Amino acid sequence: MKTYIPLLLSAVLANNLHAAELLEIFTLAVSNDPSVQEARATYNANHTAVAQKRAALLPSLSVGANTSRDTRARAAVHSFANGFNSKAYGLSLQQSLIDVEAWYGLQAVHQQDQAEAIRLMQAEQNLIVKVASAYIDVLSSQENLRTYQAEQTASLRVLDQTQQRFDAGLIGITDVYDSRANADTARVNTLLEQNNYKQKLEVLESITGQVHGEVSPLRADFPIVAVAPMAMNDWEQLAQLENLQIKQAQFELAGKQQEAKAARAALLPTLDLDVSYNWYQSDLVVATFFPGAANEQSSIKLSFRMPLFAGGQVNARKRQAYYARDASEARLTKQKRDNVLGIRNAYRSVETDIEAVAAYAQAVQSAQSALAATELGMEAGTRNVVDVVLAQRNLYQAQRNLAQARFRYIKDTLTLKQQAGVLSPQDVMALDGWLQQ
Repeated sequence: MKTYIPLLLSAVLANNLHAAELLEIFTLAVSNDPSVQEARATYNANHTAVAQKRAALLPSLSVGANTSRDTRARAAVHSFANGFNSKAYGLSLQQSLIDVEAWYGLQAVHQQDQAEAIRLMQAEQNLIVKVASAYIDVLSSQENLRTYQAEQTASLRVLDQTQQRFDAGLIGITDVYDSRANADTARVNTLLEQNNYKQKLEVLESITGQVHGEVSPLRADFPIVAVAPMAMNDWEQLAQLENLQIKQAQFELAGKQQEAKAARAALLPTLDLDVSYNWYQSDLVVATFFPGAANEQSSIKLSFRMPLFAGGQVNARKRQAYYARDASEARLTKQKRDNVLGIRNAYRSVETDIEAVAAYAQAVQSAQSALAATELGMEAGTRNVVDVVLAQRNLYQAQRNLAQARFRYIKDTLTLKQQAGVLSPQDVMALDGWLQQ
């Protein structure tokens, strides 16, 4: 079963253009993230169980040889000179002809191996989400920092204008205090967001193991549209077929079913074939006039074995296998139900995000118009500085809300695809294409 990461690496190597920031970070994470490395090593270790189980059904060949010097005491004198030489070698072949238990055991291991491969694919999908989410968190903080800095610049400009109007005797000192308080608040928000931005960058560093500076921002024309023209029921059906957790539970159930069959087959007869050849030579004269002559022996044997009673161990093992199978079946049912809930929530979140982006975009336009009207009103004397400060805050907050809604849409889209089991490195590459070069 192929996993996702090699597909990404081959795509990156085939791309002659310089990879953008997100793709570079993801490629670094593929090589450095310990979670995927652990999952891959665990899969490789568990994969060896297939060969081990298959060995019980394949022929076994062994060869042996020995040589010795045997002595006897003569006249109470022990010496190796009073002895004889012996040597021998042999070749033995064993082949299981009928072993139903071992055959079902091999089928169970095959299913478990598929489940382990799915677990590795889950780790790779989780890496996609983790890297993309960490990158988006950096972009989110970057956008917040930009608006806080712009808000701080605007608040300082209002403070300067207010101070000039106060010096001219046009307004009272209260407006100056309000402007200064607003400028101080904007400065504090900027400092806090600068610290948050550095922390988000460090999260990326912990994933890739390398230091990252500025990251490429998301283009303003990034499309906020439905992931695919599919209804919620279509996503549910797709998830029931492609979701990795469901697939893993299905393979685990199939493995437990095979283990139950193997436990039941423990009372079935077995048939083994043994073929051997032995050669022996000794200098000792024992009922022969030809000391040192070689003796050869070969045999072909069929061994039939029918277990009758093993102290109740077989029945206990069979009951254990049935209980494990029932537990695995219940786990699969639970996973399917949880997936339905997850896919529905993710689908609704994407739909809500699309509507929220449109609403916040309209809110930004309204806040811009309100700020422009408030500034004109202050010049005309119908509005005061407090009204301008509040209008500025509303505008920059609306801009932050719009940016967060766009980033939340990206995250929820990735979550929806992960729930459906169709998330792949191509989604990272597609998102990378919408970053400013």
